[in-house]
Amino acid sequence: MSKNNKKGGRPPKEIGRKRVYRINLKLITEEYYSLIAKVRGAKTTISDFVRECLKKGYVRERLNVEQVDCIRKLCGMANNLNQIARRANAQGYLSVDSECRILVGKIDEIIKQMEQ
Repeated sequence: MSKNNKKGGRPPKEIGRKRVYRINLKLITEEYYSLIAKVRGAKTTISDFVRECLKKGYVRERLNVEQVDCIRKLCGMANNLNQIARRANAQGYLSVDSECRILVGKIDEIIKQMEQ
């Protein structure tokens, strides 16, 4: 017998490639059946589906207080713009020209704030 007796089989995985972490997740019935339907549609396992979502999917960051405030301001300005358009149709476009330019400037400022 030789000293070099190898058993054969699959070689061991590298340390960073071995799956050792487990995540337990609780879902409501609706979420569970939604997940199952998506897994069946993809014709894969739940584990592979979730791994693929981690690689390719993303979750949007929630809006902060400043962004919500900017959106609220934009909604109010949209209402003002609608009123200006109504007046422009009734009285003529030159009567609301300056008011419209001021409002457009304010809208531009708010959009720039949101981009920062």
